[in-house]
Amino acid sequence: MGALHIVLGLICVAMTLVWVTMLTQTVIRMVRTIRLGQPDPTRNGPVVPRLKNMLKEVLGHTRMLKWGTVGAAHWFVMVGFGSLVLTLVEAHGEVFDPTFELPIIGHWTVWGMFVELIGLTTVVGILVLIAIRQRNHPRRADRQSRFSGSNFGQAYFVEAVILGVGLCIFGIRAFKSANGLLPYPVWAAPISHGLGALLPASLVAVSIVAALKVFISGTWAIVIARNMTMGVAWHRFTAFFNIYFKREDDGGVALGALKPMMSGGKPLDFEEADPEKDVFGAGKIEDFGWKGWLDFTTCTECGRCQSQCPAWNTGKPLSPKLLITSLREHAYAKAPYLLAGGRKDMGGDEVGITGDDAEARLANINVLALAESERPLIGGPDELGVIDPEVLWSCTSCGACVEQCPVDIEHVDHIVDMRRYQVLIESNFPSELGGMFKNLENKGNPWGQNAKDRLAWTEALDFEVPVFDGELAAETEYLFWVGCAGAFEDRAKKTTQAVAELLHMADVKYVVLGSEETCTGDPARRAGNEFLFQMLAQQNVEVLNTVFEGREAKQRKVVVTCAHCFNTLANEYPQLGGQFEVVHHTQLLNKLVRERRLVPVAPVAEDVTYHDPCYLGRHNKVYSPPRDLIGSTGATLREMPRHGDRSMCCGAGGARMWMEERIGKRINVDRVDEALGTAPTKIATGCPFCRVMLTDGLTQRQNEGKAEESVQIVDVAQMLLESVRRGQPAEQDTPTDEEPTGTPLPEQDKA
Repeated sequence: MGALHIVLGLICVAMTLVWVTMLTQTVIRMVRTIRLGQPDPTRNGPVVPRLKNMLKEVLGHTRMLKWGTVGAAHWFVMVGFGSLVLTLVEAHGEVFDPTFELPIIGHWTVWGMFVELIGLTTVVGILVLIAIRQRNHPRRADRQSRFSGSNFGQAYFVEAVILGVGLCIFGIRAFKSANGLLPYPVWAAPISHGLGALLPASLVAVSIVAALKVFISGTWAIVIARNMTMGVAWHRFTAFFNIYFKREDDGGVALGALKPMMSGGKPLDFEEADPEKDVFGAGKIEDFGWKGWLDFTTCTECGRCQSQCPAWNTGKPLSPKLLITSLREHAYAKAPYLLAGGRKDMGGDEVGITGDDAEARLANINVLALAESERPLIGGPDELGVIDPEVLWSCTSCGACVEQCPVDIEHVDHIVDMRRYQVLIESNFPSELGGMFKNLENKGNPWGQNAKDRLAWTEALDFEVPVFDGELAAETEYLFWVGCAGAFEDRAKKTTQAVAELLHMADVKYVVLGSEETCTGDPARRAGNEFLFQMLAQQNVEVLNTVFEGREAKQRKVVVTCAHCFNTLANEYPQLGGQFEVVHHTQLLNKLVRERRLVPVAPVAEDVTYHDPCYLGRHNKVYSPPRDLIGSTGATLREMPRHGDRSMCCGAGGARMWMEERIGKRINVDRVDEALGTAPTKIATGCPFCRVMLTDGLTQRQNEGKAEESVQIVDVAQMLLESVRRGQPAEQDTPTDEEPTGTPLPEQDKA
């Protein structure tokens, strides 16, 4: 052991002590900072299912592998980061003594082969990720790049560290081989031996490369210890916890139902709530739950959410990624003020740091943190707001961001929480929503129509539609929830009529509520008016519980044509005591076809493309039934490039159907353009909102001469009815003993 080895070794040990200390202190500060968020006891358990899901998502890379090449490359880099940490320990010893090997395992051939393999895959993996980042660099693609807006300096630093560490591992082993010190056979370490044959024998070189490895790792640790908002690095640690504490303990993502309004760790009770004490949504960064703060911390800026966002892809200011990173930067900049006890009331007056020593305490807080504490969470450039109102209200709540996020960030919940505060406390929302809220409150539907007209759609039918008369007959199997669009919107009425006729043909016993039905409250809730949603929802739950009185939950069957009603009834009403078996009409009709109670015998010889409604597909994982029905009619299905869980939104969700699009390209037009690119005769869907939006987009393109006049927007039920009508057998109402035909439904798609 020469002087050089001793000096280098002591420097490496000193550096390691420094970065370990710094990193420990930073982790403690980070935990304290994250705990500034509101309490949320729903994340605590059950432990075993959460742990199993976390291990499955991390080790199996189930969400990362939605993007195959990226997912595979990232898996190898992740495994290398975790499993090669012992090579850092080994490097400290090699700085002092070039012949050093780890005790016990250091001379094992298996260990030598493992390091060789994982070292290689780590280097190859990071090179692939570097190439992908450069290939998709925004200098070439701008908004088409998912990396647009990401911090490239931080990303380059992390990539360089991983590549540098990987190369150092091979450098150390190669110089050891050159000196005849590598204790593994050639077959177990072919790359190291091959490189060693090209290098000179030098013991000093072993120590120098080992020291370089320690310096690179130490520099990385010191840099991230100084920068808690460096998500591209910190996600290596925080992602485990973010996945474990995800909203759904069964492993599902934060889609379907929205997170209830919480205050102090409990659901907010509007009858007892006090705006001066309770939290109404998120009006300040500290109003977000601690899981929200963990979300902000964990964002890797990979941009998968951004690449799928309909708002971003049509020129709107919203990027889910940039929204989360903006909240992160604000949260950590304001944290010193909050940690010191700072707090402001609704009027903006300081109520946290008060008393005779208030000025002295405030003087001890970083001036930048004090300045950050003055910024409003929502506000335009003139107000120095963290989130611009145009960003907040551009969201369609389609869930594409949540579906694609590999670390389970809950973008939609956070956006709706901010909307809740703006609506309920600030009364600051797009003017168009005022009329919609008023119509919902006074008339029970967004269009402001009279309840007595809810059965007007039945007048065009040549059979009597059964209406609930106060008592549900024993043979009645389903309540047909028509929905506001299905009752009042002329285009959606055609779907309602088609479903009613098909149920009549199949002799399905059902009833409708008629004037007793009111809006489920979906547009109110997505727009942030939680109070109005609960008012409507509680009214509906009371009516439905009365209708199904005496029936167990599994016999309380509801069929709906609207994807938004489907989601609200199935996923959100249980929060208010409404337990029902809810099926979408495509699920029920597909079941009837498979049971041969409906027989589409006359082929519809057309090319059809199918648009997945967000609240049927992504939010509820119903993808197969509509496609099976299209196939049963004999039509040829042509899929759009964006379909299934990557389907493009129609633009109606998040109450956007009642708001004008004034920025960028209209989302519905963009979706229609994609549909027309498949050269269909018909564009089919399974949601009245989607049908309205797509019809408007198609009409615009037809008026511009960019679409054939013969192209139509239809519901899947209409296609089935057309096929059944042409050749329905006389014995259609009698189920047969024949084996059902058609493709079996995936588990999540069964009615």
